[in-house]
Amino acid sequence: MASKVKGSSMNAHNLKVLASYCDVNETLQNISQRWKVQILHSIFTGLAHFSQLKKAHPSLSDQVLGKRLGELVAQGLVSKTCITGTTPVQTAYSVTCKGKGLLSIIFELQAWSKKDWATQSLQCSAL
Repeated sequence: MASKVKGSSMNAHNLKVLASYCDVNETLQNISQRWKVQILHSIFTGLAHFSQLKKAHPSLSDQVLGKRLGELVAQGLVSKTCITGTTPVQTAYSVTCKGKGLLSIIFELQAWSKKDWATQSLQCSAL
């Protein structure tokens, strides 16, 4: 989320209720933060440095990019490596096995969304 939810707000209450009914809601909330999946995908396609990511997403602020990279690293979806012998020290990011697993699910979800659901509905109703 872009900002913290006040613990006493109705939104916070609703998030707790949703989480108590279904763990999927918490998972979706963790990955649905603005820019998170786009950054993960960009790293997967070979954009390993902050400057490359910034160039690929010019409307993304440095602050948000840094925050999302930190979250991706903390969640174990991306690993961060410092490149020694460079001045200033450069950082490279790569997608972890956990991140690749998430991306495979995202790609399946994308394929699912592109199905011809009119045809699929007819086939499902025959079951």
